[in-house]
Amino acid sequence: MHDHAHKEEHFSGTEVVKDIVIGMSDGLTVPFALAAGISGAVAATHIVITAGLAEIAAGSIAMGLGGYLAAKSQSEHYYSERRREEQEIVEKADIEAEEVREVFTEYGLTLEESEPIVASLRQRPDDWRDFMMRFELGLEEPDPRRALQSAVTIALSYIVGGFIPLAPYMLLHDVRQGLCYSVVFTLIALLVFGFIKGHFTGVSKIKSGLQTMLIGGLAATVAFYIAKLVS
Repeated sequence: MHDHAHKEEHFSGTEVVKDIVIGMSDGLTVPFALAAGISGAVAATHIVITAGLAEIAAGSIAMGLGGYLAAKSQSEHYYSERRREEQEIVEKADIEAEEVREVFTEYGLTLEESEPIVASLRQRPDDWRDFMMRFELGLEEPDPRRALQSAVTIALSYIVGGFIPLAPYMLLHDVRQGLCYSVVFTLIALLVFGFIKGHFTGVSKIKSGLQTMLIGGLAATVAFYIAKLVS
């Protein structure tokens, strides 16, 4: 008789996908709106390209740095809370033990059923601390590489997204043609990106795609007509 271990497969790239979504959505939308806005005010493609490249550079750095600082703050918060739990386990052991019982009570265990587990945890301070971090505070230990990975992923996603609306201006010499192709390519990219984002986030893929495309298109339209009105 063969014993086949049951293996569950779960999607584990949630944080990476979130970073790609953050970087790509802004990378598609902001340079798209900027290029469309400048196209409404000037007739020189090199100005649109120069401004677009400058925005992509600045935006990717700003977004990447923001992702880095957010991940660092999350890590610092986790370790701060862990130190506090370690201190409370030593100084307020009875209170912490009661909190463990409350956790098990919420899962339907009686006090008699949870008591052996509480006693066992009291003999293993590290496991007790980890239990409280996860089940009381809902915190998981962050990956030490998370901050740098987040920064790089967001920045690269922003750059990739930013070149989609800017590419037509680089290939064509006419601003109006560049704008028309930029609109088509970017709206398609926004639709596809929103569809994929909906797949990973669990919402309606069609709804997500249309919403993403609508937001990007609206931003570019407003920027275009404001620039045209001012000029």
